[in-house]
Amino acid sequence: MDHNGNPPSAPRSSGSPAASEHPVLGVDEARAKAKGVSSSLYEMLGMPAAKVTQPGPGVTSCDEDPGHLYKTAHPWSVYGVSEDALKAGFERLREELPKKGWRIVDYGHEKSEAKSLFLTADSERDRFSVNAVLMVSTPTNPHEKDPLLMLNVVSGCWRAPAGTDLNSQY
Repeated sequence: MDHNGNPPSAPRSSGSPAASEHPVLGVDEARAKAKGVSSSLYEMLGMPAAKVTQPGPGVTSCDEDPGHLYKTAHPWSVYGVSEDALKAGFERLREELPKKGWRIVDYGHEKSEAKSLFLTADSERDRFSVNAVLMVSTPTNPHEKDPLLMLNVVSGCWRAPAGTDLNSQY
């Protein structure tokens, strides 16, 4: 996923039909995969004392074929620990991602007034990207009221099994 929230593109192999770019996967299985990715990212943070937001992965249709293609998105945050603990967790994530099969595709400070540190990484093993933003005090935002580390895990597009009504999914 790029820093604008666009999901990873499907890997292309020469001569493959378009349908193979979007593997068939049931919505519940896709949600489970997204939750598993989020769990592995949480482990990389190494912050067992932190609180974690609870909403699970949701699904949205893909513009390319909204009746048959969908992607998962799992936004979540860790909070309730010191800014130093959040900074250390973000740094551990940055160090661990490449060791766990992720390629960091963007890293730096946002262009916002707060200049928050962020990273975006794509999984080299699966159809997922993660965007992480460290929301702590910075020189341009010296008093962050609610420090946290936000993560958003997004999949590439999946093809729903025949007969799936994507309009009934959330």
